[in-house]
Amino acid sequence: MIREYKQEDLDDLLSTWTAASEIAHPFLTKEFLGKERENIAKVYLPNTQTWVCEEDGFVVGFVSLLGNEVGALFVHPKHHRKGIGRSLMDKVRALGGGQLFVEVFAANKMGRGFYSKYGFEPIEHKLHKQTNLELIRLQLSAKRSLD
Repeated sequence: MIREYKQEDLDDLLSTWTAASEIAHPFLTKEFLGKERENIAKVYLPNTQTWVCEEDGFVVGFVSLLGNEVGALFVHPKHHRKGIGRSLMDKVRALGGGQLFVEVFAANKMGRGFYSKYGFEPIEHKLHKQTNLELIRLQLSAKRSLD
């Protein structure tokens, strides 16, 4: 079930983020990931619209949106390949009315593959200042049909 994030979801959301980040971002330092974990609760969640996918009372995935920017999309690895990521993207796409943007680390092959399959296309390459790693900015056109 996809629903809006509630404060009570925080521990589950962080557990899902941690498990997914370990697989998607093995190239990031533990220090950086630790700081990002803190930022999720204190900076990101209070400033975004966030939806979670809940199964059996546990948050197994979430997506955060700031305007038309996807700030986060994570699914617990035990729940990969079940359509949860697509369902969460469909939710924010329907709410956003079309055009979406996202930034993904070039080294995140899993994330890049997902976004490409969903229909995002690269529009810019740049350097992530905090890690000195390459980021790819992707765009999903409003013209692309929902399938």
